[in-house]
Amino acid sequence: MTTVVPVEKKVLNENQRIAEQLRQRYAKGGTLCLNIISSPGSGKTTLLEKTLAGFSQKDKVAVLTGDLQTENDARRLARYGFPVQQIVTGTVCHLDGRMIERALEPWSSTEIELLFIENVGNLVCPSSYDLGEEAKIVVLSVTEGEDKPLKYPSIFSKAALMILTKVDLLPYVPFNLEQAKANARQVHPGIEIVELSCQTGQGFDIWQQWLTKRRSAARERFACAGA
Repeated sequence: MTTVVPVEKKVLNENQRIAEQLRQRYAKGGTLCLNIISSPGSGKTTLLEKTLAGFSQKDKVAVLTGDLQTENDARRLARYGFPVQQIVTGTVCHLDGRMIERALEPWSSTEIELLFIENVGNLVCPSSYDLGEEAKIVVLSVTEGEDKPLKYPSIFSKAALMILTKVDLLPYVPFNLEQAKANARQVHPGIEIVELSCQTGQGFDIWQQWLTKRRSAARERFACAGA
């Protein structure tokens, strides 16, 4: 009798083991890690550009960005003076723990207080892979359908925050903002939501407040652990 090995389960179990090691690394260094996930073209990289522009060069911020082929995003983000590494995945449509582990090797665990992971543009596969992050953030643009939370419930149910981007385009696209938020809360009642425009700056203060709150909590945990 032939035994069929559940390969997917084995892969996810191995990834979870590495994710726990990453979580310990982040905790040891006092690093807040955020995993940003969205469809292609939602504005993840532009969001990160505007976010990095708001930091001081004294801030210990770094970015890992995943893409199937190019290093375009890393070049865009590196202009802001913070450590950036591109992870080229080839045909793999998500980042996994091993990729993150390798990418972090050149960096000390204590030199990063805030780590952004820009995942590969995909709402399906990345939701299954824990990268040791403090929180997943799902980005949904108003140029997509307001039913995305219902079509891709896994990522919306796991995300701590949904960022609705390109809201400056609302007068020009058939997107029901309130329905999108209702759909997200149907999947995840506790999800936080920020409406944001990288072009006008609308909502950036709320996004920055969210980051500040999370960073403060991470620093407090780090200080208590060292006490």
